[in-house]
This record gives sequence, structure tokens and C-alpha cells, in this order.
Amino acid sequence: SNRPLALPTKKYQNNSILKRLFNYILPVLALSAACTSEAPPMGENIESRDSMPVMTTYGVSKLISDSGVTRYKVITEEWRVFDKTHPQRQEFLKGIYMERYDDNQNANLHITADTAYCFDQNLWELRGRVYVDDKVKQMTYSSDVLFWDMRKHIFYADRPFIIDEPTRHVEGTWFQSDEQMKTLEVKNSSGSMPFKDKDPNDTTDQQTPPPPPP
Repeated sequence: SNRPLALPTKKYQNNSILKRLFNYILPVLALSAACTSEAPPMGENIESRDSMPVMTTYGVSKLISDSGVTRYKVITEEWRVFDKTHPQRQEFLKGIYMERYDDNQNANLHITADTAYCFDQNLWELRGRVYVDDKVKQMTYSSDVLFWDMRKHIFYADRPFIIDEPTRHVEGTWFQSDEQMKTLEVKNSSGSMPFKDKDPNDTTDQQTPPPPPP
């Protein structure tokens, strides 16, 4: 017949192109899969998690509250938490800065240390250039170690230390005190305390001369 030859529709052309493209890509993908059939590298199995932190946080600025009132602020570059150790511990290996706040949210205590550990969320161990500045007592403490037992409410250290206050300067190799530093026990101590100049009119320390002989 003289009927003109029908040309393939646009849809048929597109399907034909996709079919040829698929027939070309499929062998390439199969070859690529065959070349990468090796399993990805895997680390060794961990038999004990004691040496691995459950959390590591960087650039930390944390507020700690007590009964809904902010009492402390902790700033550290790296904070690691271990939940499988005995006791559980937190590590601040790149230094720590702490502040204590009063009821009016004013910072009245500053603590810095090169390294810090906290065991069972109770016992703090500060090491390396430990410095405490208590604005309330006008007291500073410097040493390379300080322990703070929050459950017993005591500070103590077993290394040389220096305590400076307006009324005393104390040095020693061991000490223990309450959190307010009111009761202080020191070993191998040395220090100084200022004394007031004696009033020449004060005769309380003068002895009464004996009566003249009969």
C-alpha cells in the first residue's frame, strides 16, 4: 500500500534510549560491585568497656543546681564520662574551671586545675596547678593536688600547699578542713600570723611587784 511508514512515538523513543542506557550501565555496576566486594575494615572487638567513655563532650559550659537553684558552673575543654568503671568517674584531662554562686547568683568561689576527676559524682580530685580563690573568706589555696569530698563536706590534700588569708599564712605537707576552712588540721606546718602592737597603757600582762620587805 501507499500508506506512509509510521515513525516511533516520542514515548517509544524514550523507552528505547532508557533500555540501551540500562543495558550499558548494568554491566558497569556489576563490575564495580565485584571490585569492591571486600568487607570494609573493622576495628577489633571490645571485650571490656572499662577503658572507653560512654560520653565525650567538647567545649563544655555546665550549670549545676541544687533544689532548683544554680550553685556551680563548670567550664572545660573536654569532658569524658565512664559508666563501667568501679567507681564510676568523670575526667577533665584538659583542665577545669569552676565557680560557686551564692543565693543572689554572685560568684564567690573560683577553682582552677590542670586536670580533674570526679568519682561517683561525689569525690573530686584536682591535680596540677590547683588554685582556689574564696571571695567570702578572702582566702586563696595553691598546690598541685586537692581532694573535695562533697558527701563528707571536707577538703584535704597530701602534698605541699599554701593557704593565704588576711590574718594568717599557712604552709604544710598535709591538711584537712571543712568546706568553709574554719577547722584546719595541718601536718609539718609553718606559717605566720600578724600581731597587734602592744598598747603602752595596757597593763594586763604586767606583774604586780612584790611588797617591800618588812
